[in-house]
Amino acid sequence: MTGKRSGERRVVFDFQVEFLNGGGVQGQDFRLDMHGDDASDESVARALVADLRLLMVKQVHIRNKRLIDEPHKRPAAGGAALAPGTEARLVDLSHTIEDGMITYKGLPAPHVCDFLSREASKSRYAEGTTFHIGRIDMVANTGTYLDAPFHRYGDGLDISQLALPRLADLDAVLVRIAGSAARAIDALAFAAVAVAGKAVLVQTDWARHWRTDQYFEGHPYLTEAAALYLKEQGAALVGIDSFNIDDTAGGHRPVHTVLLGAGIPIVEHLCGLAQLPPAGFRFSAVPPPVKGMGTFPVRAFAAL
Repeated sequence: MTGKRSGERRVVFDFQVEFLNGGGVQGQDFRLDMHGDDASDESVARALVADLRLLMVKQVHIRNKRLIDEPHKRPAAGGAALAPGTEARLVDLSHTIEDGMITYKGLPAPHVCDFLSREASKSRYAEGTTFHIGRIDMVANTGTYLDAPFHRYGDGLDISQLALPRLADLDAVLVRIAGSAARAIDALAFAAVAVAGKAVLVQTDWARHWRTDQYFEGHPYLTEAAALYLKEQGAALVGIDSFNIDDTAGGHRPVHTVLLGAGIPIVEHLCGLAQLPPAGFRFSAVPPPVKGMGTFPVRAFAAL
């Protein structure tokens, strides 16, 4: 017979869950194993979402909560290893930078041109030998780009100071928010996902509006609570396929403030996230090491 292990408690409660894309689910006298001393409604709601692996959660209402002394019903979850020897398939998650395109309304478009044209090079080399040297003039916030702490903080690391292990070949997870009727993405959207030490990519499908006027208006964004949760849970990097990870309606940028303040790089204007599985892939987004820059374009990609 298996006896109760010392200190084990469970929380019993009624709940009602509302989803971002409509509908809901409810339960009575639901029981969860407790790990630690936090039995607040917020903590219980997150544990419920994680336990049931619920996605696109808008809000959780906890009622009639009580604590009981009772043995836990399951062992701690363990991570599954990827199969060795599997050949990776690379998925490009970056927008192509083109002459004249607008990434961020109000910022100038890149100008892509010749510094030395192939025709002009003929006079410099032997017959039949030509070269092309291109030139691009652009602001750092062009295409798919990465924000380093220096983007927000004058004493933060710039992109040249970010070590490659923080940007390349990161274990990654995908959080699908596509189809949500709400713009704000709150902490509960991440509760069913293990984000510690991982690149967390948020799929909103806003990239479908790329290079249209719609792209700049009414985009999905993370809330400050979501940023604080990702920070507390130890996310390594956060990316999104939207116009901005913050709400741009006012002058505040709480998500940039929280994540970059914690040294967590941000990648904005991703695309192609629908091609990815929820987990089990690697993510890379590496800019050139330009001194004194807080933001720069990247070739972001996933290895499946």
